[in-house]
Amino acid sequence: MIFISEKAREKVTKLKEDTGLSDDYFLRVSVVGGGCSGLSYKLDFDNESQPNDQVFEDNGVKLVTDLKSFLYLCDTTLDFSDGLNGKGFHFINPNASRSCGCGESFAV
Repeated sequence: MIFISEKAREKVTKLKEDTGLSDDYFLRVSVVGGGCSGLSYKLDFDNESQPNDQVFEDNGVKLVTDLKSFLYLCDTTLDFSDGLNGKGFHFINPNASRSCGCGESFAV
């Protein structure tokens, strides 16, 4: 399962409203190669499911990931911070053995 915090849910809902996306759109979460630790997170709105997608719903948000990314994202929580130490989405990933200082990439 992939989880989403209340603050991240509020931000995702606002972003969808601001861009005029319909309820057909969901949040696609994926892992791609790159970044200073080897793997990076990627977030997009999407409205087309793929054959091997893993679909979850948490806190009223539909979260979709491909099977390969799910292996890295299992039990991860998407959070949002608007504090002084950085603003934006970040991932609380129990599978990551290390992450870079900016929190944009990780390794397992």
